[in-house]
Amino acid sequence: MRVALLGSGRGSNAEAVLRAQAEGRLGQAKVVGIYCDNPTAKMLELGPRFGVPAQFLDTGSFKTKFSPEREQAWAEALIAARVDLVVLAGFMRVIKAPLLEAFAGRMINLHPSLLPAFPGLDAIGQAWTAGVNESGCTVHWVNADIDGGAHLGQSRVGRESGDTLETFSQKIHAAEHALLPAVIAQLSQSLSR
Repeated sequence: MRVALLGSGRGSNAEAVLRAQAEGRLGQAKVVGIYCDNPTAKMLELGPRFGVPAQFLDTGSFKTKFSPEREQAWAEALIAARVDLVVLAGFMRVIKAPLLEAFAGRMINLHPSLLPAFPGLDAIGQAWTAGVNESGCTVHWVNADIDGGAHLGQSRVGRESGDTLETFSQKIHAAEHALLPAVIAQLSQSLSR
């Protein structure tokens, strides 16, 4: 199963996937490309470190979505790379057609909350402000609803009395780094059949 990682920032979740691959924990999945919408993102540095092609692709002039022609170009790039599964790992853009159409049922997202609670931006901050005793992360299928696709896996993280927003965030990120590679490995078995 050929996997593309899409991201916007430092790439800690992408790195967790690439480490899992290097350690043989990604099942039948193989990361074949890293694609980033930010030309200065640390995520792009993962390519040379792990021997995976990494590239910046322009998204157009919008801050939180693609221009229609640039989204078509991204879809064409992923199709040309023969990608089987698109993994949104810290990708801060709303996905619409043609990416949704080209990869229907083959695109997943990692979100830092126990969906359906706290969808959208700053989910950890939302959970912290709400004072919940527990949050976590969710891997879900991507569809037209923001953070609304069917869940593939969740990992729960308790909020301890001594936690700060920073320590709570660190625990959720650690849970993400375990959950995302595990879900990709599971999908590599079911999607490869």
